[in-house]
Amino acid sequence: MIKPLGVRFLMDKELLLEKAEKYVEAEENSFFRNQVESLIDQQDFTELNDRFFTELEFGTGGLRGVIGGGFNRMNPLVVRKATQGLASYIKKTVDSDDLSAVIAYDSRNFSDLFALEAALVFCANGIRTYLFTSLRPTPELSFAVRMLKATAGIVVTASHNPPEYNGYKVYWSDGAQVISPHDKGIIREVRAVADSVNYMSKEAALENGMLVMIDKEIDEPFISMVKNCALRPKLIKEKGKDLKVVYTPLNGTGAIPVKTALSEMGIEVKMVEEQSEPDGNFPTLEYPNPEEASAMRLALELGKKIEADLVMGTDPDADRLGIAAPDGDEFKLVTGNQLGALLADYVFSTRKELGIMPKKPALIKTIVTSELQRRIANEYGAECFDTLTGFKFIGDKIRQFEKIPDGPAYVIGGEESYGYLVNTEVRDKDAVSAALMTAEMVLYYRSVDKTLFEHLREIWLKHGYFQEILISKYFKGESGVHKIQSLMEKLRKDPPELFAGQNVLYIKDYLGSTTFYVQEKDTRKDIELPSSNVIQFILADCSIITARPSGTEPKIKFYASCCSEPGEPLEKAMHLVQKKTELINKELNDLIDKV
Repeated sequence: MIKPLGVRFLMDKELLLEKAEKYVEAEENSFFRNQVESLIDQQDFTELNDRFFTELEFGTGGLRGVIGGGFNRMNPLVVRKATQGLASYIKKTVDSDDLSAVIAYDSRNFSDLFALEAALVFCANGIRTYLFTSLRPTPELSFAVRMLKATAGIVVTASHNPPEYNGYKVYWSDGAQVISPHDKGIIREVRAVADSVNYMSKEAALENGMLVMIDKEIDEPFISMVKNCALRPKLIKEKGKDLKVVYTPLNGTGAIPVKTALSEMGIEVKMVEEQSEPDGNFPTLEYPNPEEASAMRLALELGKKIEADLVMGTDPDADRLGIAAPDGDEFKLVTGNQLGALLADYVFSTRKELGIMPKKPALIKTIVTSELQRRIANEYGAECFDTLTGFKFIGDKIRQFEKIPDGPAYVIGGEESYGYLVNTEVRDKDAVSAALMTAEMVLYYRSVDKTLFEHLREIWLKHGYFQEILISKYFKGESGVHKIQSLMEKLRKDPPELFAGQNVLYIKDYLGSTTFYVQEKDTRKDIELPSSNVIQFILADCSIITARPSGTEPKIKFYASCCSEPGEPLEKAMHLVQKKTELINKELNDLIDKV
């Protein structure tokens, strides 16, 4: 009894009403319950179908969905059931009588409510829970898990999604987001949760010591850690007051920690007033994402007005950092790959100059992050390690390093999507520490009469000019899923031999952990990363093209990175690389359109 409705299916009306009434009976929060009761009264079956045709899936990273009443929405009932599954997994997996968790939340609507709901489920399951008294950034949650030696952690956030979304991410005892086998084990337990969920009141949880409220006892060590990331604290103390910095937290959690850390070091920050206060509606933003030029518009306008040296923005949970800097008479946005390269070069060169480079320095990046960072790392005698896409894999790699006697020492790492980590006390993207390091970097180059873009050009001249593009394609509905599958199957069975006139030399298939060497016609199982549905083409001119379907939505991403030879005149190199990326962009879109 189902029939198509656009890209969804309209369920039988009686079944929809049955599901909706079941939700109303179970949901104790009147705001969310009333939403569904109103839809039932109005017989709004289109909206009921959207809220009940499926259940919000607990994925490998946690929950994320549109806020509202219904099983396919983010609400207290869904949070309780998901947390019950997580609690069950923790109790079955961790052999300890002293289980604990830390929970933080960002500025999104209902984040404080969802955080408390999760905490009270944990408490009722015998897991002592440390809950922040107000909003805190994701990196501080990771820091707190490690500092308190907790079993797990949750941060309630939907990262940089539109305002109508919320969710939560799950962390393990090392402070990193969960990976295999924990992610799959948690999903199994969440799916097994029936209607019964353990829950207690806040009053009872506080009275019996199961719920512990935290704030400055974590804040102060966290800010101290951020400040200790500085490599040239004396320079900041002496000249930091002369640096003009504009910063926007995009109505998120970054305002207090970023401003506090920089001001205590001696750098005053000019805030974008319209975006300085926490606001889950993000009134001046379409997407609260510093990767988007539109999100940085107000900050750029203020930067031009006061002739700033640096403009910075962080997303709502302050794990991503976007920046802009003056270049001649105009401000230019810096891409995620470019800032990653600049930070790597600054950190390695400074450590070498100051004699504080570890014995076996290491940089960690994802497989879709610019190879320019590898060239920079190698220049300073550091080894570059690749991981799958996702910062949880970078966090896990750091953990692996720590288990190797006299092994690699993590120095810096990041991913192209504006995520960086310049310390080891946090095991996720940390925009707070990265903001301090970026400000120090700009201050240092200013002290030697150089702009950030002038130094970036020096890096390109030395290592080759790099340019990256990203193509994201959505395919709606069930047919869209099949289109993505067909496209990946075609790339595996009948791969292109050329891109932009360049021969494909190697094809890396991360699903089977194999590399096909085209000239030798030889396939070798030589990829040591976990299996993932990703295909990568390495061309004769060192260009790299990567195809990666999303694991959570009907979307496929194509990443392309092109470069010139080191030492080539920059204007000529930029022209040639631009032509390559334009050709690859056209060929990839043609490839997609044929599916």
